[in-house]
Amino acid sequence: MLAETDFNTLPLAPGLIAVVKELGFERLTPIQAATIPALLLGKDLVGQSKTGSGKTAAFALPILQRLSLPPRELGALVLCPTRELSAQVAREFRKLGRSLPGLSVVVLAGGQPLRDQVTALEKGVHLAVGTPGRVLDHLRRRTLKVHRVATVVLDEADRMLEMGFTEDMTKILKALPATRQTVFFSATFSDSIEALSKKYQRAPIRVHIEQQEQQPDIRQLVVHVASEDKLKALAWTLEQHMGESALVFTNLKARAFEIEKALSAAGVSASSLHGDLEQYDRDRVLAKFRNGSTRVLVATDVAARGIDLDKLGLVVNFDLPSQPELYVHRIGRTGRAESSGIAVSFCARAELPKLEAIERYVGAALTPIQRSAGASKSSPSVPQRPGAGVTSNELEREAKMDTLRLSGGRKEKLRPGDILGALTGEAGGLAGEDVGKIEIHERFAYVAVKKSISARALRSLSEGRIKGKKFRVELVK
Repeated sequence: MLAETDFNTLPLAPGLIAVVKELGFERLTPIQAATIPALLLGKDLVGQSKTGSGKTAAFALPILQRLSLPPRELGALVLCPTRELSAQVAREFRKLGRSLPGLSVVVLAGGQPLRDQVTALEKGVHLAVGTPGRVLDHLRRRTLKVHRVATVVLDEADRMLEMGFTEDMTKILKALPATRQTVFFSATFSDSIEALSKKYQRAPIRVHIEQQEQQPDIRQLVVHVASEDKLKALAWTLEQHMGESALVFTNLKARAFEIEKALSAAGVSASSLHGDLEQYDRDRVLAKFRNGSTRVLVATDVAARGIDLDKLGLVVNFDLPSQPELYVHRIGRTGRAESSGIAVSFCARAELPKLEAIERYVGAALTPIQRSAGASKSSPSVPQRPGAGVTSNELEREAKMDTLRLSGGRKEKLRPGDILGALTGEAGGLAGEDVGKIEIHERFAYVAVKKSISARALRSLSEGRIKGKKFRVELVK
């Protein structure tokens, strides 16, 4: 266990240390302090910690440090349970590795064209992040060459086992070089993970970070409400507790869509995320939420895995989850990075057994609150039609940002600085504070701009050039 908690104490390349500081990482989290030194030495490891503990950087930094550049050969493979988490982990690698010239990262997950992934692999990549099913598909097609893989990471290993990926994971591990570093990260340590560890790891180091060491600052509240009044309770909750954005969880994808329609009809900037969305629409919905162009995101558990959000102030459990572990995972989206958060759960009479199971699991009772207490003078009424009475005049409904989509991405070698420069340079003339989050994807990019100047920004990017090229630009709706 590393006593020091400063990144400067780690034997990392100066470029990586500089990027870490640029990203605002001041101190090592407990999981990082306990695992990075061992991973830098090439040790096998099983890391157990809760969501939001900083585990992605814990395994990403050692992998980036040990990569052999510039040869475009696959040096590391990361397996994740969902395509959303795969995309999130890949983004983290690209952010942390931006000082490494020519670093190439590919996401191998379903919902995206196979041919694009094959093309990227043929050109050569340094890192691959993907779901077990799609990675195994590439292995069978012989489009994924793994003979140089030095490190494999199973991220959220317990979740992959729960989702039935055991056989796929086993086949992938068997296909990798025998002399490699094998790393498991998991929120729990089950018998199945113990069996995988014994079979595929060599003298692994065990790291277990107790929950209390990284306890987030989250107020856990509960509203006892009739099922038919949950929309009214949601309106009141958003009015009373919402900051810049809120994430609302429901158990059914049909209900997620219904809640989105009700909020949108009432003028609230809202979107839903569920399993029926195509990949393009999933990317669009998530980008708008991350960029602050959508204030309320309504999601199911499967669809929401892998969402990476900064300073999310409010999580609402519209439906209580069937498993207490899911409750902890849901509310863990707020109260991160030393920020405080609020988690409000709605409990109908039929859900009381779920509430009791959750309280036993977390070891504390949720604090009950009454909608009548502190309600505004314009308290919402029960909707008579979709969206009617969902919000009161007290709720700031509109998002402050718009999101623009450019028809170029990493394939065109676009970087966030290129887009920022085009907007704030002499041709664009915008102020730096008018531009928000910029996301670069494989073939497109998203940029958030203040709603008040979005038309000007759209015109500036459409008429101008970035790195000597013209790109199609559109407002994401």
